[in-house]
Amino acid sequence: MSVYDTLSQLGITLPPVAVPAAAYVPFVQTGKLVFLSGHIAKKDGKPWVGQLGAGIATAEGQAAARAVAIDLLGTLHAAVGDLNQVARIVKLMSLVNSTPTFTEQHLVTNGASELIGQVFGAAGAHARSAFGVAQIPLGACVEIELIAELK
Repeated sequence: MSVYDTLSQLGITLPPVAVPAAAYVPFVQTGKLVFLSGHIAKKDGKPWVGQLGAGIATAEGQAAARAVAIDLLGTLHAAVGDLNQVARIVKLMSLVNSTPTFTEQHLVTNGASELIGQVFGAAGAHARSAFGVAQIPLGACVEIELIAELK
């Protein structure tokens, strides 16, 4: 089954690439690796603002991370032209805007990791880091970057 069939079954429409909010590009390819810049969580087209452990629960953070993964897939599609050319998702790095006592950054990040696994199957199994941070640009609750390898 193609990646696009899977996305369709999941009811996911890929968004266009977001315009960078600062001095960077949305992706860079070197050799067979594609590096996607960090994408912040958005809800209704605006930054999904808040802090885990202070107003945002883990389940909502997971939904935000899943939303980021969808945006990342849109950017990856724009970068490579065909998601079926992805050999493997190599790594995700997740930054979770959280209080000093919040310790479930890894569970929040599962919202993105699980979707990537659903979309790419075995090729979606990736290395990962999940960090708690004091703040993310625009007050967003989650930011994630991705590295993919092409066939």
